[in-house]
Amino acid sequence: MDFEFLKNTFVDFVRVHQAYAPFILGLLTFAESLAFLSLILPMMTILVGLGFVIATADIPFWQVWAGAAAGAVLSNWISFEIGRRYKKAAYGVWPLSRNPQLILRGEQFFQRFGSWAVFLGRFFGPTRAVIPLIAGIFLMPGVLFHAANMASAFVWAFLILAPGAGLAHYLLW
Repeated sequence: MDFEFLKNTFVDFVRVHQAYAPFILGLLTFAESLAFLSLILPMMTILVGLGFVIATADIPFWQVWAGAAAGAVLSNWISFEIGRRYKKAAYGVWPLSRNPQLILRGEQFFQRFGSWAVFLGRFFGPTRAVIPLIAGIFLMPGVLFHAANMASAFVWAFLILAPGAGLAHYLLW
């Protein structure tokens, strides 16, 4: 089997099932951004690579962008609500309980940047998952949280998908 055959088979499969692409991207970004799950299942490399697949399969970019942003918004919202409900007891749940330095860095980041931490935290690896939880624990006003959450999710989703989608047009055709 050669690479060209595998690529064509995969792209053909994606084209046939392109109606599911926004939902699948939403699930992947949900897993990448949820407080506890993202520490177990890092998805960034997969998400960046999917930008290439999206372009190759001729799936409209805006659909997968919206799906990816929706998954990211939903997971941060859930993380925020867990923080509001369980406060610092959430820190004791695995895998966060095994990463006290991540909690400390997240709290320092949140205290330094305040409301902006939710927006900025989305773009920094593991803190992406803990900042919404910390925002809930520190009782950040919901309106500010949701505004920063939605704005950052759309920017982040664009930044992870667009490079692959844009480069695919130059590299694959």
